[in-house]
Amino acid sequence: MRAERRKKRRWMRWVGIIVALFVIGAGAFAYSVYHNVEQTADQMHEEINWQSKKREGKVSVERKTPISILLIGVDERKGDRGRADTLIVMTVNPNKQSIKMVSVPRDTRTEIIGKGTEDKINHSYAFGGVEMTMATVEHFLDIPIDYYIKVNMESFRDIVNAVGGVTVNNPFAFTYEGTHFPKGEITLNGDEALKYSRMRYDDPRGDFGRQDRQKQIIQAIIEKGASFSSLTNYSDVLAAIGKNVKTNLTFEEMKDIQANYKDARKHIKQLHITGQGTKINGIYYLLVPESERLAISNELKEHLELKATAAK
Repeated sequence: MRAERRKKRRWMRWVGIIVALFVIGAGAFAYSVYHNVEQTADQMHEEINWQSKKREGKVSVERKTPISILLIGVDERKGDRGRADTLIVMTVNPNKQSIKMVSVPRDTRTEIIGKGTEDKINHSYAFGGVEMTMATVEHFLDIPIDYYIKVNMESFRDIVNAVGGVTVNNPFAFTYEGTHFPKGEITLNGDEALKYSRMRYDDPRGDFGRQDRQKQIIQAIIEKGASFSSLTNYSDVLAAIGKNVKTNLTFEEMKDIQANYKDARKHIKQLHITGQGTKINGIYYLLVPESERLAISNELKEHLELKATAAK
């Protein structure tokens, strides 16, 4: 069960990235299917009580303010709020035409803002939903969190299948969970794409090889999205997104981001948070050194064109 949960968390991370990159860069189709996109955006929109405490004023996507987006991958269940199994922060700078992305480990021990206790950072969602999660991540990284995109993990299969599958160039043949993936160009459906991106132990490059395959899938979906107007089943893609995604971005903001930020998706840098795993009162936590947290925070601040914090 624990291995299965890890697989789900990894996959939700990439689902969130895909959706965020769609929001940032897939607007080429927006005018040909304008009303469908507007309806989907309205379905996705979720009004929340949020104003970043790290901003002196409001951001303006129309004026190209560098922005941050928190991606929340949620394992939702009937009768409860669900669990946040993936937390990713993306900073988007249209002036530098780049994106920086950092995954915050779910077991990171930090102060839960609004709760007054220290706990695993992903517990903030169970305690107080999106707003408490945004506040806690904002406090931990010491950067403004402007927007959020919450993704139901089941959406990935729907999206891949809705675009008619994706084509990738597989560097070597392998078999994983009963499915054989031959070397060379192959086309994958949603279930196959999930398996293709999961395999690690038979890859000579281990997790790095797996990450490359995940990037292949993401790039293939983005390319399909860029020619979205040529898809005969674009309504299925929009239905998959509208059903599984919530965000505080409005349709107008999405249009401005598409117009002013779309080139940023061409240069993506991934940052990594490291720490020491330990048990406190029998519970596992990841303890992130202050020097590590500060280094990540300052790199994101620089990308957001904010003043860095000096080391103590």
